[in-house]
Parts: sequence; structure tokens; C-alpha cells
Amino acid sequence: MTAYSNGMSHHAIVTGGSRGIGYAIAKAIVMDGGRVAITGRDRDRVNQAVETLGAAAGDRGRVAGSAVDVRDRSAVERLVATTVAQFGQLDTLVNNAGVGAFASVASMTDDDWARVIDTNLTGVFYCTRAALQEIKKAGGGWIINIASLAGRNYFPNGAAYCASKAGLIAFSEALMQEVRYDNIRGSVVMPGSVATEFSHPVESDDAWKLTPDDIAEVVTDLLRHPGRSLPSKVEIRPSRPKNK
Repeated sequence: MTAYSNGMSHHAIVTGGSRGIGYAIAKAIVMDGGRVAITGRDRDRVNQAVETLGAAAGDRGRVAGSAVDVRDRSAVERLVATTVAQFGQLDTLVNNAGVGAFASVASMTDDDWARVIDTNLTGVFYCTRAALQEIKKAGGGWIINIASLAGRNYFPNGAAYCASKAGLIAFSEALMQEVRYDNIRGSVVMPGSVATEFSHPVESDDAWKLTPDDIAEVVTDLLRHPGRSLPSKVEIRPSRPKNK
């Protein structure tokens, strides 16, 4: 079975996979028979997620984890090499790692601006560039970038975050056109409001929001698509948003 088929035996990296949307995506991949390497910046959280995922899959050998900051190009390159050495190949990359800093342009610090742009956009570039050759060697596969509707719908105090996600959408669409004849399909997923601890703790009145499992289902649906089809951009939002 090749990576370009609609089977689910994928060999994947999911960045930011120790919690939230990334964890849900990683779990969906391993529960469908795949192998997954997750990343996060907190080593203890990564290790805990690896143990939980391995137990759920019934096979600890199908899960790996590394404490990686995607802003570190060398660490990203080591991640790809280690994943290939452990799993035998790499055919799927899910760029999910992301951060936010929400402040007015006038009050935002240089460090906060750089942290958001370097994580949400430059980190995706590093991961994608490092993974591309290995995905080609595997015969093709998927690169799926988790962006946001904030990359299309902008809001005050979100200049850095919105800019990073708008750039990610543009990067994803350009990448998709570059690699499609290498049997690599590229897609960008643009969620609306999701009940995670990304910007604040989950609250009792968040029931109207999407869940991480909703986004994971989009990703696994993409991975199941037959090779002739390419859903290159997916917008997903709550069906009944909270009335303002």
C-alpha cells in the first residue's frame, strides 16, 4: 500500500501533538493503524502523550515523541531523520504547532511578534522543507497545515496571529501547486472556534464550539481520499455559533 492510496497505514509527524488539536489528530492516525511521531516544547507533556497514545493503540512502537521547538531548524531536521529511522519512512506531515499573542500593534513587543510568526509560519517552512524529500522517497503522501479562519477573517488585537495564518494559507496553496506532480497532496485546514486551551481555559459555555476531534476527523477524511482527488482547502466552523 503506497502513501498515495486511500489506506490509513500512514507514517506521520504531527507537530504540536501533545495536546489539543494535534493530540486528537495523532490519536486518530494511530487508532486507524498508522504510526505517528508527535512534538511539543514540554518534554514531560510529550512523554505523557506518547504513553497514552501507545496504550490506546495497543502498540507503543507505533508512537514516538520529541521535545522540539519548530523554530529550531536543526531540531526539525533531526526530528525527520529520527522518525524515518524508527518508522522506516515518512509519508504524512501535519503542521499543527502554533502559538498566539493577542495585543494591539502599538503595544506588541518584538519578541511576541517574532514568536508568533516564527512558530506559525517559519516553523511550517522548516518542517515542510525537511520532510519533502522523505515523502517523495515514500512514493508520495500528504502535507496538511492547520491554519485558522483568522487567516481570512481579521480582528483587532490579532495582527500577528492573523498575519501568520494568512501567510500559512498562502504558503499552503503555493506548496500544493509545487508538489502535486510528485504524488504529494497538500491541504490547509481552517478551523473556526475550537474548545481548546490555546488562548484561554476551556469554559462551561464553550459547548457551541468545535472540538479537537472535529478537526481530527477532517484530517483523517483527507487521508482517506482517493488519489485522484485533492481537497486543497477546508473551512470548518461551528454550525451554530454563539449569538453576540
